Amino acid sequence: MSLSPERLDRFARHIVLPEVGGAGQVALTKAHVVLVGCGGIGSPALQYLAAAGIGRLTLIDDDVVEASNLQRQTIYTEADIGKPKAEAAAAWVVRFDPQIEARAVVVRLGGGNAARVLGGDVQVVLDGCDNFATRLVVSDTCVALGLPLTSAAVGRFQGQIGNFAGHLAGQPCYRCWVGDAFDAEDCDSCAADGVLGAMVGMVGAFAAMEAIRVILQGHAALGDPQFGQLQLFEGLVPSLRTIRVPKDATCKGCCMAHQA
Repeated sequence: MSLSPERLDRFARHIVLPEVGGAGQVALTKAHVVLVGCGGIGSPALQYLAAAGIGRLTLIDDDVVEASNLQRQTIYTEADIGKPKAEAAAAWVVRFDPQIEARAVVVRLGGGNAARVLGGDVQVVLDGCDNFATRLVVSDTCVALGLPLTSAAVGRFQGQIGNFAGHLAGQPCYRCWVGDAFDAEDCDSCAADGVLGAMVGMVGAFAAMEAIRVILQGHAALGDPQFGQLQLFEGLVPSLRTIRVPKDATCKGCCMAHQA
């Protein structure tokens, strides 16, 4: 695959980076990323995935745009209030770069539909949804389908971003990190706890960077996915530290699933 002169000009600042180069940009152009959640994290993540030239984007969200979203979900405007987020997000992609294929999926992921929705020719799933129950369904499904997962979350001024590959031998999945206690949907929300718009912007952009690492495996020097390394960002201080998530030998998402 070769890039047209117009695309070479658009992505020139990527291509000139030795860590990306022409081969890396072609890999990004050919990639298919599934984005779960088009809200606070998904919005900035989508902007930088599209800006990177990701060729195909599947956007999953069952919510609609509300006025309170505009404080942090930067792809939407007042004209989008009441519209399904996935559809408004796909429309934003088309306006930003008509050469990107963007597909909106207005559905809530669950055990009954996740394999169908997430399946196909996908390089990485980026999960920025706002509840643990869906996150665990996404993680378990990625393990079952053999898909890498970029997971990103925000709680007030704390952010967590990491790549997981629980389908690979010796690698933990997201469930290895959080366990089984969060399968229920009665978790805190930003509506109750509050959230700073710039904070989710930083985490969403960081998540896009981590997803790009996965896509560039074997194509560029940047392509070290750092599976199982969780980046913990503290926004008040600020500070960043990395922890290694151990594989849980009793995890029903990866270990027990592989034994079944």
